[in-house]
Amino acid sequence: MAKRKPATDATAAAPQESYTVLARRYRPRQFAELIGQEAPARALINALESNRVAHAYLFTGARGVGKTSTARILAKALNCVKGPTATPCDQCDICQSIASGEDVDVLEIDGASNRGIDEVREIRQNVQYRPGRGRYKIYIIDEVHMLTPAAFNALLKTLEEPPAHVKFIFATTEVQKIPVTILSRCQRFDFAGIGTPRIVERLRGVVTSEGMQADDDALELVARRAGGSMRDAQSLLDQLLAFGGERLTSEQVHQLLGTAHDDRVAELAAAVLAKDTKQALELLAMAAAAGAQLGELLDQLIDYWRDLMVVRCAGKEARDLSVPSRLREALNQQAEGLSLDTILAGLEILSAAKARLRASNHGRTLVEMALVRLGRLDDLVSLSQLIEMASGERKAAPSSRSEARPAAPVVRSATQVTRPAPPVAAPEPTLSKQLTEESLARVWSDVLSQIPPMMRSELEKAGFPAISGPNTLVLRFALEYNHQREHCSDPKRMERVESTLRTITGHAWTLRIESAGGDGADRQPAPVEESDSSQSRSRRQRDEALKEPLVQRAIDVLGAQIVRVDEGFSAARAPATERNDDSEAEEG
Repeated sequence: MAKRKPATDATAAAPQESYTVLARRYRPRQFAELIGQEAPARALINALESNRVAHAYLFTGARGVGKTSTARILAKALNCVKGPTATPCDQCDICQSIASGEDVDVLEIDGASNRGIDEVREIRQNVQYRPGRGRYKIYIIDEVHMLTPAAFNALLKTLEEPPAHVKFIFATTEVQKIPVTILSRCQRFDFAGIGTPRIVERLRGVVTSEGMQADDDALELVARRAGGSMRDAQSLLDQLLAFGGERLTSEQVHQLLGTAHDDRVAELAAAVLAKDTKQALELLAMAAAAGAQLGELLDQLIDYWRDLMVVRCAGKEARDLSVPSRLREALNQQAEGLSLDTILAGLEILSAAKARLRASNHGRTLVEMALVRLGRLDDLVSLSQLIEMASGERKAAPSSRSEARPAAPVVRSATQVTRPAPPVAAPEPTLSKQLTEESLARVWSDVLSQIPPMMRSELEKAGFPAISGPNTLVLRFALEYNHQREHCSDPKRMERVESTLRTITGHAWTLRIESAGGDGADRQPAPVEESDSSQSRSRRQRDEALKEPLVQRAIDVLGAQIVRVDEGFSAARAPATERNDDSEAEEG
């Protein structure tokens, strides 16, 4: 059997050239090519032209916005054979070696893997030696916040007074973790996130340079997904170009990312806002069957509710919306039919569901629960508005029972939630109800329906009142309800009940509060002689607390009652800003 001949150099297959990803091939090489970082670029150009280059710089910002690229451009500008110059030639051996990260005088150090004090000591020993062929020895430390406290301390003296031929450039995504002693020794530049339109424009140029085509909707989806990071956008575009054909479409982007189509998200939001939970759950099932990831779908819904919030606040001219232009009109109509508090509550529900989804094995259930809760969310009113409404109602007593009832809700459209109609002033009553033994139960029930709930619950402890003499009602509390009897004996509360009685019956009635044991507790009870000094002191403290404006406001607006006054409380001694919390109030 003949032996197989070994392959010769001529017959051996030549190795294929390695592929360079788009993020590296289209990396900025000049200050003018930096997208979205015009301010730091202009400052560095002016420093180079005026020979005011600092010995240490700190570049901070989100990932993929150009921090390391700017550091390399600055290194080229300092060591270029035609420099120092703001426009390095990119042709000399020094510029090319710096761009590839192989220059002997420009040392790029990863702070995450070289974070100890030994590595910093090595830097301190090497800074004394002059550069091999360039003007400066430049240290670029990426993710510098990963250095240990001991390493930072070892770097302080060298960083403050380095040799004239040494430059430090630090880059970090978490500037809050860097010691203040390091920050004070560097010139800091903050790199902002890149806007979606700028990323779309850059991606369109990359696609054209690659000889391929892409829909505008697809590029916009990629740019929004990148979240302000140009590197993330280019990496995702590289993946999509390998996934699709010669033309990149939005369907391919949704399929690869596991997201739902914009129209599907809009339909789901419309069903939720129309309170059609059945339709919302069916649309969720369809999206899941089509391959949409639940986490991605929640992110899309959060973006949609964020757009509702922005449109509700800024109007139709709002910018930077995630919803495509063809769906803006429906978004505007939905935002107009919702209150801002309702939109914010929806955002809270979706954000909570997203946070719980990370640590749950029942993701589908969490998303369904969030949709159902959104569908059951009525228009909300802020607490401050409720207090104002309650205060206004107490200032102007209702003239009839119909005023105290809220107006019936009105349904505006299929995609809008219900909102109560504004209250309409009721006419003055023309009929009055006679209060007799036969009508007492019905009239008293009407009285209870028009007073605050907490006070109504206290009065109900006494049962129905009894008519005692001309135009007088008597309420008798059992001995175990002495606390409720004292609460209802307050002159202002009794005056409110009497005012309600006068409104309903058309006649003035006097209310008297008594205990079941027979000891009367009318509006001005006879003073009881104090036998215990502690009781006298407690009564004085209670009287002082009643003089406090905030306590009086709580009693008037919320129907509160003082149940305890802390020891040491004094209205005459305590400042107004400190004594508001010394008394405890209970709604009544």
